[in-house]
Amino acid sequence: MRSVLKAFALVVLLLVIIGAVGIWYIMSTGLSAREEPGALEAVAARRARTIVIARHARSLQNPVPYSDEVVAAGRAHFADHCAVCHANDGGGKTQIGLGLYPRAPDMRASATQELSDGELFWIIENGIRFTGMPAWSTGTKEGQDASWHLVHFIRRLPKLTKAEIEEMEALNPRSPAELEDEKAIEDFLRGGDKPSSPLPQPKHRHPGENDE
Repeated sequence: MRSVLKAFALVVLLLVIIGAVGIWYIMSTGLSAREEPGALEAVAARRARTIVIARHARSLQNPVPYSDEVVAAGRAHFADHCAVCHANDGGGKTQIGLGLYPRAPDMRASATQELSDGELFWIIENGIRFTGMPAWSTGTKEGQDASWHLVHFIRRLPKLTKAEIEEMEALNPRSPAELEDEKAIEDFLRGGDKPSSPLPQPKHRHPGENDE
């Protein structure tokens, strides 16, 4: 009985020490999302990610066969939904991606590429709490297929070509200001009044593409 109490006391003491260290760390570094995480924090975050991903997800195989069409669908989906945080090239160097804490990862790097297809799918579908990664699951077969398409495209990121990035730029969501600029250009080209401010340069568009 005495040994059990001693073990319990040691566990409590360890938890108190861990809690004290955590409080000290937060007080010394603050909670600003602008600060870069330290090496220890980064390792702990990666370890926590591994723990929270459902174990069965790691062995899931991509049921969608690889094809150029599937990768193209994943590329278009990424450009429309993911690039605002992750950038078209997956590097995460966007205003939102750099402002998150933890930062949006460089998805071309080993920390992402070494995840299994099932782990990538689980993250896309379920998101991860306390990060900027949302859950994209729609609960439908079509939604799951779209997530598997993204998995194929994520594997493509380290070898993405300049032409593919330019194609994605045409699919990126545009802000209200950009839409207004494009409308001004179209009105002017159709013979409307010349805008009072200089005409903005239109973004690269592919023929036949329509705004949603």
